[in-house]
Amino acid sequence: HNWAGHRKPAGKGHRDRMEPEIRNLRDFLLVYNKMTETCFNKCVTNLNYRNITLTEENCINNCAGKLIHTNHRLMSAYVQLMPTIVQRRISDYEAKAAEVVQKSNVNLPASESQSSIAEIVPVDLENSIIPDPLNQTNTGSPDQS
Repeated sequence: HNWAGHRKPAGKGHRDRMEPEIRNLRDFLLVYNKMTETCFNKCVTNLNYRNITLTEENCINNCAGKLIHTNHRLMSAYVQLMPTIVQRRISDYEAKAAEVVQKSNVNLPASESQSSIAEIVPVDLENSIIPDPLNQTNTGSPDQS
């Protein structure tokens, strides 16, 4: 709190922790609003009355129940498939990284292609610079940005 009793703005760390929660809330509200709109458009046929009729209420309950049940089944399938999707993405990333290393080794003399990339890439410890082996323009001092 500051001297006036108002809260200080949240720091970046706090915002980073809140982003997934805010995204989840936003996603929930989008699904809820879409469900409400769908069931209202399907079930409410007469706007001349202040209250919904028994027929409309039953339709809304059935519609909402079906959409909620469907959403739960989809989320269950998503949770089961997610590890497979993540593993596939990791494998794709590793394959691309291996391809980049392979391409960088093709351009080296035969004796150097046998050594590891750590032995090939020079490290400037004085200026704490580790040049990018794939970016040939990154060979200067730290002042060259």
